[in-house]
Amino acid sequence: MSKRSWPFVLGGLLVALLLAGVVSNYASAHPDGLDSSLLKGCTVNADHEITGGSCPAQQAKDHELTDSPLADYGVRGVGNGFLSTGLSGVLGVLLTFALGGGLFWLARRRGPSTGPANGPTDGPTGPDSDPTADERAARAAGTR
Repeated sequence: MSKRSWPFVLGGLLVALLLAGVVSNYASAHPDGLDSSLLKGCTVNADHEITGGSCPAQQAKDHELTDSPLADYGVRGVGNGFLSTGLSGVLGVLLTFALGGGLFWLARRRGPSTGPANGPTDGPTGPDSDPTADERAARAAGTR
């Protein structure tokens, strides 16, 4: 990576950390489109808990990773909701950046190729590769 692209990458990382760590706390707490469509036919209370009716959301089960450290947009063990959500976002950004950076590092080009792009050539290459008629005659005669 060139020295000119580092400020761009670090600036992008800083913006992503700011969005994930601070702005994510101000996202809407209302159910998104999928959750809303699954709740059609049910009555819900102010805490978005199903209190009656019949809807697909009643068949929902907990995810296998419900007990993971970063489940439900927070960090388990952190009591402050604002801090928990922000920390979860920052950890997610750093993990994603590290994983992506590592993959790009592994896939990077390691320098110029070690041969002609179209395979070997039959004649000389370089400054002497296109001699004039006089030079060709001299080479054929064995003098130069």
